Amino acid sequence: MGEAPAGDPPHDQGALFAPHIGPDIPSTSHLVVVDDAGNVVSFTTTVQIAFGSFLMSGGFIINNQLTDFSFAPEVEGIKVANRVEPGKKPRSSMTPTIVFDEQNRVRMAIGSPGGSRIISFVTKTLVNVLDFRMNIQEAISAPNLVAQSGILEIERDRGLLDLMDALRARGHEVRDRTLNSGLHGLTVHYDEDGTAHYRGGADPRREGVALGD
Repeated sequence: MGEAPAGDPPHDQGALFAPHIGPDIPSTSHLVVVDDAGNVVSFTTTVQIAFGSFLMSGGFIINNQLTDFSFAPEVEGIKVANRVEPGKKPRSSMTPTIVFDEQNRVRMAIGSPGGSRIISFVTKTLVNVLDFRMNIQEAISAPNLVAQSGILEIERDRGLLDLMDALRARGHEVRDRTLNSGLHGLTVHYDEDGTAHYRGGADPRREGVALGD
């Protein structure tokens, strides 16, 4: 099978495109692993739609990732950036992330399923750990907020009603909804002698768990 090289979209004209039309389908998983030697993997996998293309090779289900393209090439006469075109890869929001410090040591690894909302889920966790100094489990469990396509989504039943009212008063279009992230991550702290200490976290919104020896 040959390779399809990435396209060269006109980034300076992004605002001229119509919004993407297509579903966010819950068939993605993420895991973070560290071995005895300190090697860290942040790994996101997806078959796109459940059972993917319904084909199997070597025990693996083959995905149908082309459904990541927008289902409509145009909206009201305006081209959709994520439309199907020759030699083009579909948009993906996978965000497996590893954070390094100034000494090139791993400090954090994080990722999540969640379709187009993955980027917001991961960014929330990075900000909570790196800026607000939360531990990894606190950062993952904190409420989710997603801004996309001019709409601000706030996680339902997380005590944020006052925030929603304040944002609406400022002119934002706000919706409360279930934001079912599946974040998995770890942070690493080092003693003065360089000994690494790991702390894992898993999203209570799904079935994940943090385990270690």
